[in-house]
Amino acid sequence: MVMAPEDFWGSNYYANPPLTDEAIGLAEQQLGIRLPRAFIDLLRQQNGGYTKGFAFPMSQGTSWADDHVPLDELGGIVTDRAHEGVHNILLTDYMTREWGLPPRQVLLAGDGHWWITLDYRSSDEPTVSWIDVEVGQDLVIAPSFAAFLAGLVPKSSFGDDA
Repeated sequence: MVMAPEDFWGSNYYANPPLTDEAIGLAEQQLGIRLPRAFIDLLRQQNGGYTKGFAFPMSQGTSWADDHVPLDELGGIVTDRAHEGVHNILLTDYMTREWGLPPRQVLLAGDGHWWITLDYRSSDEPTVSWIDVEVGQDLVIAPSFAAFLAGLVPKSSFGDDA
């Protein structure tokens, strides 16, 4: 990861608990995948929540903008079903059914209409994808989660509050 965790994470508004090895194992078992090391390392610093406001530059336009996609939040791993937070990749199965998303995705961020995902459709090593169900966009953003992190820039770089 290029930036220090204290430069990445904003608020843990929903009070996600610290990440444990047990939670990682349960998540990988439930989702049927192996999570990228860079993702786990980031969650060990803060287990999901709001970021300090980033965007990933895009050479191809998306339904969000002509030149970027937002990353204002990132899902963590919360195994307590009573926890009422929304930043939780374990909501993936429910949201996939609710929004008619393609299989073999882990939802990292989104609002229902659009998602940033770990995309396992082509390989056990995921790419990062942008999926917008309303307009039918399904694009690879980055070849890996590590490459996605390395490409993030402050959203203010785009001159708006993207």
